[in-house]
Amino acid sequence: MGLFDRLRGRSRPGRARDDGRRGTLDRGSQRTDLRHLEQFVASRRGVEGYVEPRTAVTETTIVLVAADGEWTRRRIDGPDVARKLSRDLSIPVYDAQVTGYPQRMRDWSKDHRPPTTR
Repeated sequence: MGLFDRLRGRSRPGRARDDGRRGTLDRGSQRTDLRHLEQFVASRRGVEGYVEPRTAVTETTIVLVAADGEWTRRRIDGPDVARKLSRDLSIPVYDAQVTGYPQRMRDWSKDHRPPTTR
């Protein structure tokens, strides 16, 4: 599949997508993404989820933020999957466009930036 086929929302040249959604430049969610999210929750405390909407460039994503601010982002197959995942993992989930991100996430990112080389 070529770049322009993805932009047009086609899975293969000449064939429309089955789900009715238009294509993005991003790949869809995979089982490894869900496994990573499950492991993140299992190995950290106080995890919350923040769902980020699908855009023209990326599929729907969820950001998981631990109590200390450590975070991870992975693709998911839509907001419904995020809600189901949050129920299955017993974590709260929020709409990132409505609530924004917690300050502890920004603080953790600031403290864990890679060193810059000049």
